[in-house]
Amino acid sequence: ARARAESDQAVAAARAESEGALAGARAEADRARAEARRSETARTTAVTACANAAARMQALATGMLAELRAMEHRHSDEDVLHDLLHLDHRTAQAGRLADSLAVLTGARSGRRWAKPIVMESILRGAMGRIAGYQRVRTHCTSRAAVAGHAAEGVMHALAELLDNAANFSPPTAEVHVYVEEVPAGVVVTIEDSGLVMSDVQLRRAEQAVCCDQDSGLSGLSGTRLGLAVVGRLARKHGLTVSYRPSARGGTGALMLIPHELVVRTRDDDRLGRLALTTTAAPPAAPAASAPRGLPAPPAPAVRTVPRTPAPPPVAGPAPEEPAGGQETGGTALPRRRRGSTLAAAHPDGAPALNRADTPTPSHARAADRFSSFRQAVRPTTEGTDHR
Repeated sequence: ARARAESDQAVAAARAESEGALAGARAEADRARAEARRSETARTTAVTACANAAARMQALATGMLAELRAMEHRHSDEDVLHDLLHLDHRTAQAGRLADSLAVLTGARSGRRWAKPIVMESILRGAMGRIAGYQRVRTHCTSRAAVAGHAAEGVMHALAELLDNAANFSPPTAEVHVYVEEVPAGVVVTIEDSGLVMSDVQLRRAEQAVCCDQDSGLSGLSGTRLGLAVVGRLARKHGLTVSYRPSARGGTGALMLIPHELVVRTRDDDRLGRLALTTTAAPPAAPAASAPRGLPAPPAPAVRTVPRTPAPPPVAGPAPEEPAGGQETGGTALPRRRRGSTLAAAHPDGAPALNRADTPTPSHARAADRFSSFRQAVRPTTEGTDHR
């Protein structure tokens, strides 16, 4: 009986001790949860404060840029204009830093353009936001444009990549930018001749800008601020950023702008419509093959004067005349621009038709000739504008 009582007392003591330890663990867990909630609240408050500060900095930088550019238009003195341009450039860099803070804190970054922005303007806008813009050389012949809602993000991401390339290159080395249109969109390649990144550094950089992973701000450091911004923008707009060794001895950064963000400019759309119109137009009788020797008229002349006679084309080789040198029907008329003389069509000195030495044709024949002339000229002007 005594042994049983002692065992019961031991069990009760152990149970009380375990319950006390469990209560202490629960209290510690509650304190940890409360501390985590306080930390999360403090973090959220800090991020919100940074986002608000970034928004104010953005508004201040935008206002300063507007005032500086108004001053640039008012002042014509070279020294004053030089100082204003320098302040403009520095303010643009401060605005990019404010945009970076806004991107990292999840706030609204930059402006939303109402119209698509062509790639050349995208590159120049990115160059204007970095310190070493004078060392950047662009090679862009693309006429593609970026949709207005994504133009600011693409411009900001390119500015961060250009800034990295310029900062990690020798002070006198150039940074080259190439633009290429591919079926998947537009590829922008940035090549420098600076320090070569190791394989580990390349993988780390690609992980920072990967659009499939979001590491948050936990692993953010001062040297990786630009890569974190590029990664956030890549995830937001569906950009693909990768790194590789550069042919110039440094590092190459490639950004793929998806075709969903690439739009065609108005000139390209017009050229596309002209191509369809030219293809669908029925060719005229043997005169349709005659104008291949004529010089192509300048494209602006075709667009700006659709209802008035166009200026005469530049002198050049004319198509061969049929035997006899005289025009006997509508199908033998040379293909030329409206308003030009027939002198260019008779290089051998054959006399041009005029009212003084040629009898006036009948009204029916004149109508037929004019109709054939219009059919002969119209595909030429549209075809040369498309080419």
